[in-house]
Amino acid sequence: MADLSAFPITKRWPAKDPDVIQLYAYPTPNGIKVSIALEEMGLAYEPHLVTLSDSDVRSPEFLSLNPNNKIPAIIDPNGPEGPIGIFESGAILIYLAEKSGKLLGSNGAERAHIIQWLMFQMGGVGPMFGQMGFFHKLAGKDIADPRPKQRYVDEAKRLLAVIDGQLEGRDWIAGGYSIADIALAPWIDALEFYGTKPLVGYESLKNVPAYVDRFFARPAVQKARRIPNPDG
Repeated sequence: MADLSAFPITKRWPAKDPDVIQLYAYPTPNGIKVSIALEEMGLAYEPHLVTLSDSDVRSPEFLSLNPNNKIPAIIDPNGPEGPIGIFESGAILIYLAEKSGKLLGSNGAERAHIIQWLMFQMGGVGPMFGQMGFFHKLAGKDIADPRPKQRYVDEAKRLLAVIDGQLEGRDWIAGGYSIADIALAPWIDALEFYGTKPLVGYESLKNVPAYVDRFFARPAVQKARRIPNPDG
């Protein structure tokens, strides 16, 4: 049995099976990236619900694994040199793809293109869509100045146009189904939660809506999108 005592987070969220990957997350777009990847790759894991409250993500135990106080994070008891903790959803996706040998292409060129689109999501789609949601639905909606919201709406439209063009003639963003899709599709789906689909002209896009539907029709995605289950 693996010894995870070096990871203080396991004192607050104890591992029932310390021999499998421990997932600390909440079912946000970033959180379900990892549960989807684990399901798609067939890797054994144990999910732990970490709420977005300061009492969880700013607790000493969680900060010991991710000093940036954001979900998701993992511990792999069977890392390359022993147990390893990793945070940042994109880094976790790459790690899991390398570990499993799945969803990262079959050669160097495919791998490079997949990571390219993964970084596109991490550096562009996630931050811009999240800020748009903040100014449209969350606390930022009370700011009278319309310019911050419009800045992110315009950028979201631009990014969606890039995605729509890339999907012309293909089912998945980087060729075959990959971790780039696992990163990207949940964030596009977040437009529904934020109520911003009309703002960005979602229904007028040629390829994106079918892409998102295709992604969420996958059995592993359907299973993983509520893992960890916030309802207990």
